[in-house]
Parts: sequence; structure tokens; C-alpha cells
Amino acid sequence: MKKIKITNDVYMLSINVSDILFEGIWDIANGVTLNSYIVKGEKTAIIDGVVGWDGVPESLYENLSEIDVDPKDIDYLIVNHMEPDHSGWIENFKKINDNFTIVCTDKAAKLVDAFYGNSIKIQVVKEGDTLDLGNGKVLSFHPVPNVHWPDTMYTYERDSKVLFTCDMYGAFGKFDDHVFDDELTEEEVEFFEFEGIRYFSNVMNTFTPALKRAIAKSKEFDINVIAPGHGPVYRNNPNKIIDDYTRFAQYSEGAGKDEVTILWGSMYGMTGKAVEFAKGILEREGIKVNMLEMPYKSESEVVANVLKSAAIIIAAPTYEYKMFPPVAAAIDEIGRKKILGKLAFRFGSYGWSGGAEKELAEIVEKNKMKWDFLESVEFEGAPREEDLAKIEARIMDLIEKMKEKVI
Repeated sequence: MKKIKITNDVYMLSINVSDILFEGIWDIANGVTLNSYIVKGEKTAIIDGVVGWDGVPESLYENLSEIDVDPKDIDYLIVNHMEPDHSGWIENFKKINDNFTIVCTDKAAKLVDAFYGNSIKIQVVKEGDTLDLGNGKVLSFHPVPNVHWPDTMYTYERDSKVLFTCDMYGAFGKFDDHVFDDELTEEEVEFFEFEGIRYFSNVMNTFTPALKRAIAKSKEFDINVIAPGHGPVYRNNPNKIIDDYTRFAQYSEGAGKDEVTILWGSMYGMTGKAVEFAKGILEREGIKVNMLEMPYKSESEVVANVLKSAAIIIAAPTYEYKMFPPVAAAIDEIGRKKILGKLAFRFGSYGWSGGAEKELAEIVEKNKMKWDFLESVEFEGAPREEDLAKIEARIMDLIEKMKEKVI
């Protein structure tokens, strides 16, 4: 566990977590950090939980003693968000300290009772309420509902101007030696850019309208530091992560980077031949290509790459009167995550019958995806020269149209 001073009397406790499915669903190949924070005044508050505690009280004493905090003297547990990766330690904390107060929104209070029983003291706060810890440390509370649960709030520490945002402004990816934005190497900045997109697309994207409101609320504060529950802490340029999340929200509505994701599958290599041809055309034109062959890629990778791309090519054959199932399932998940307004083109082979095109239309309509499709190209068996010529023409149209989407 890392124990790091953020500012005067504000500390972060953070651990790296690997080999889990985030929320029991999402593959996180590069792990994730779990960050919690200590604010010390005359009284002491923990924000978003002492993560990494293994349930043994001695572990908590050991970790907090290094920053001169006795767990028995902790007065307040600030719960910005009740999801168990931030609150699951409370049950064990009660074993060594039964004289604390949880501070949370009214919606979170109901979840505290549901998760951990009604024997815990709770102080419900609303917009602008404050908690004076003494020695100049005053916390204020600001609900940001549906980021990404309805109970979520920001906590703001006035003295050091730190905004604790929990899941908002988070990213997947583990820390090595560097925690703060001004310490990150160019490679680490690029790493957390993609892991931020992966996190946004996997966890947050469904709630983009609420996230846009939370972004607007962030701009109301005088901020020196943004301290999220996952990923780097922004102390040099906190506006960067605000700008990044603004951009990610635009990706959610159809914009993207100057790149194309090919989401594809092939049973016996017929569609695969056309995929290689399409990739060659894009590379010839200087377009970055993300290749996602299903079912070999995780849904976590799929939604992240689709979110960030200005255009999508779907390449899938017909299978039993419908679309090749792994590709159909991936598109359905993209729709469930409300990745809207993408520019797209589909091609694929068929044998004794078509049907993939019909199922694609049904998935797009069901999820109200509002994607802008160029005319599809279907071919019986292997693609012939005339089929490849049509595919090239469509891809050239795609490249021209995607210029309007690139940000």
C-alpha cells in the first residue's frame, strides 16, 4: 500500500489490484488502483475507505500509524459512493472502532442500512453542507447523482482546495512509482489516456448525461488538486482530467480520434480475406487501425476502442440466418453502453442464406444507437474483385466522412 502526502494534513492510501473482473464483469488487463484519503484536523476523516485492508485489525493499525493516525481516533467516514470497492471495509472497521459517523447523501444512507445494518451513526448531507474538522480543515459536500450510482457526491476540502471525486475522473491501470500527474512519463500519460477511456467506456459511459452535469459542477470550485478513487492524482493541471472527461463524453456521442476500429469475426476465413484487404486500405491512407477479432477480444477492449474511434467497420458473416454471434453480442453490448452516433460500415460473407444485415439493424434499433451507416457490402462465399472494389470505395467514403467526427 502506498501512503502519500497530497497536501498539508491530507494523505492518500492506495493499492494496486490485479486479477479481478471489475464489477464482476470487466476484464482489466492492466489492473486498477483503489485510492482513499485521510484528512486530519482536530478530528480525522477518511474519504472513500481504507482500501486494501484484509480484514485483520492489525493491518489497519500498521498502515495508518505511518501517517500518525490511530484508527480508534477516526471520527468520520466520508462515503462519496457506496459501491463496495469504496465502502466494503466498513463492516470490519466496526470491530475496532464503534464510535464513528458516516457522512453521505440520503440515497447512500439507505444503502448503508441495506449493506451493513442500521447500527451505524449516519449524518446525511445535501448540497453545500459543511463539516468542520478543526485546524482550518473544512469539508463541503456536493451531490453528483448517477455518477455512476444515484448516491454519489463530491467532497471538497477548502483549505488545500482538494476535490475528492471518487469514481468521477478515474482510470483503470496500476501505479508504478508515479502517482501525480506531474510525475508521469510520456509513456505513462499515454497509458492512463487509454486506461481512462477503458474506465469511462466500461463503467461510466451509460450515464454520460449525468457525467456532463458533474463536469459542469467541477468547474464551480477553485481546485488545486483532483483526487479520484482510481488512477492518478492531478495536482499540476487538474483541468487536464476535466478536459479529458469532456472529450470522452464527446466520444460517447459520435466523435472520436483519427482512427478506425474493425470489429470482426470470420468462421472459415471468407470474411477474414476482406478484413485484411480493408486494413490495407486504411493503412495505405495513413489511418490508425484497431483490430478486434471476436470472440478473442474482451468486451472491455471492445467498448473502449469503439468509444475512442471516429469510425467503425463491422465485418461479420451470416450464421444461421443471423449475424456471426460473437460480433452480434459485442454490438449489443456497445448499444447497452450507449455509445451513440458512430459512423460505420459493414461487410461480410454468406453461404446458403443471408440474414446478418437484418439482425444488425435490429440491434441498432433496439438500443437506439443512432449510428450513421454507409451502404453495406455482402458477398457469397469468398470476396471477388468486384466485391473488394466496392469495399474500397465505401472505405474511402468512410475516411472522408470521418473527418467531421475527429476531435
